[in-house]
Amino acid sequence: MGGNHFEALPTAIYGVVLFMAAISYHILQRCIMATDGCSSVLRKAIGEDWKGKLSMVLYLTGAGLSFVFHWAAQAIYVGLALLWLVPDKRIERAMNES
Repeated sequence: MGGNHFEALPTAIYGVVLFMAAISYHILQRCIMATDGCSSVLRKAIGEDWKGKLSMVLYLTGAGLSFVFHWAAQAIYVGLALLWLVPDKRIERAMNES
């Protein structure tokens, strides 16, 4: 994005790549939970996985929004990166309870 001065198309493609990474992570989580069954520690730890679902929606929103307000799409991407930088203690807490 930086090499193209944050134009609309590179910003949209970046959002699509982030969305595909989020989908891959979601699929990985589901496969692990399916392997472990109903008593999966991961299933108990992530619960509804609001961060994962919110990320997927906002990555697509950012990709679409980049053609209208590219600055807003970039703000969404930065906001989501900051959201994921905050440590999530759910898995650690669930491991200690088991």
